[in-house]
Amino acid sequence: MTTSAVVDELLDRTIALGYSRVGIGFRQRFWPTPDSDGENLAGATVLVTGANSGIGRAIAAGLAARGATVLMTVRDRSRGEAARRDLSAADPDADLVVERCDVSAFADIRAFAADLSGRHSRIDAVIHNAGVLPAQRTDSADGHELCLATHVLGPLLLTELLLPLLAAAPDPRVVLVSSGGMYTQSLDADDIEYQTGTYHGATAYARSKRIQVALLPLLAQRWAGRSVTVAAMHPGWADTPGLTQALPGFRRLFRPILRTPEQAADTAVWLTATTPTPPSGQFWHDRRMRPIHYLPTTRYTETTLEQVWRYCAGAIGLS
Repeated sequence: MTTSAVVDELLDRTIALGYSRVGIGFRQRFWPTPDSDGENLAGATVLVTGANSGIGRAIAAGLAARGATVLMTVRDRSRGEAARRDLSAADPDADLVVERCDVSAFADIRAFAADLSGRHSRIDAVIHNAGVLPAQRTDSADGHELCLATHVLGPLLLTELLLPLLAAAPDPRVVLVSSGGMYTQSLDADDIEYQTGTYHGATAYARSKRIQVALLPLLAQRWAGRSVTVAAMHPGWADTPGLTQALPGFRRLFRPILRTPEQAADTAVWLTATTPTPPSGQFWHDRRMRPIHYLPTTRYTETTLEQVWRYCAGAIGLS
């Protein structure tokens, strides 16, 4: 193992340093420049959810800078248009299109996917970035806990409905923006909807992100027949409007070392653009595959994983 790899792993295990701007500052010194890394997306169409602010907006900007047509998919069209205008002012050549969809609502997702299918012949990548961290337990329009609906069920349904468009692309990819918080959680197959105990938004968020990552190998196998690769990544700790609203105390404490949205977005952009295609079904942070467990208490059985998958698949009507 090289010295840089050893330091990289040590940074990851320290959490605070690895997830901060310190970690990415060290690691990016060893990355190739975009031009030498094959990160050209000219002619590609990429859908990014939650693209109006924070990490999603930075992902959209990064993809557009590499030549992609970016479908900025947002719940509030007016906020999406404001973000598009700002990004276009900074990069007049950016090809940005605002799309509206509430990714927690199944009817909205179905209508959106049908509309896209009538307007596009292919979609090269989908980046599931939209996120919520509710202060109290909230149900989606379909009666599911909101974090689960937004981070797991909605992305699953949207991807399944877009598979024909993805399969029409030469190298289709799906990226889930997860969270390092998932390292604190296991799979609770008996309470997937977080209906028992005292509800904590941060815990619900981390639980849903654990489900995202746990399902990766199943999704990689399921979508391999369409040649669709899937990855999840965690962006580290970033100074975003969402963090300010959801965890103001955390932001006050760690603000000096928080990443910029652009730093947090880097691996999602890289996973979408880099060649050769990254292996499917892996979890990434700062352009490197990472373990999905650091704590023995978060491990689960294949039976538990299958139970969680059956629940999620059933919730969105998959066989």
